[in-house]
Amino acid sequence: MNQGSSRPIRYYGKGIPYLHDEKVKGRLIVIEGPDASGRSTHIGMITSKLEAEGHAVLNTGLRRSELVSEGIMDAKREHMLGRRTMSLFYAADFADQLENKIMPALRAGYIVLADRYIYTLMARDEVRSMSKRWSHQLFGFAIVPDLVFYLDVEPEELVHRVFQKNTFLDYYESGADLGLSDDMYESFMIYQRMIAKQFRSMQKRYNLTIINGNRAIPEVNADLQKRIDHFLGSIQH
Repeated sequence: MNQGSSRPIRYYGKGIPYLHDEKVKGRLIVIEGPDASGRSTHIGMITSKLEAEGHAVLNTGLRRSELVSEGIMDAKREHMLGRRTMSLFYAADFADQLENKIMPALRAGYIVLADRYIYTLMARDEVRSMSKRWSHQLFGFAIVPDLVFYLDVEPEELVHRVFQKNTFLDYYESGADLGLSDDMYESFMIYQRMIAKQFRSMQKRYNLTIINGNRAIPEVNADLQKRIDHFLGSIQH
């Protein structure tokens, strides 16, 4: 189902020059949030509902480029990524997906659901003392989404969920590369608070809708579905 009439693409910066005259029918919806916040679960549930209603849906997210994702994973396993290298690696991953997955889907009228977007990458850059201006310019080729949700989960709840999924804390998701603490648990708590602070600071500039992610999955999902339904209903009338 096409999401209304064709419209020009909006970029955060200069965009991709050869795509400036492109028009799309689809819609881009982003769900942001830390690991174990429920992003993937919600996207799965939203996808099922939208498809049942007749919408064509594409799922995407960070580190899913066929060209780049394995390289990122290998470098992260060896703890080889410096802060600028990490940003450039993820920017290449995102650019490949934007050109080869997201844009074709939007042209065809799909609803694209993104499991994280450039906001996570910019928040990571900021807490690693990278320039906001540099980071914004780096991701200036990114399309402005139609909706952006950030699942805000308290670190105390988040770490509980992480241990329900895994028996360990991720090195980079704990900010271990920053030397915040010799204790991984404490480093995780500090780092997640730093990331959440960056998302709140981005709320106005990037039109983020902050969702209370501390609630049970069905309650949070109902909140997301209601907001998405309202948006889709508004553009179809």
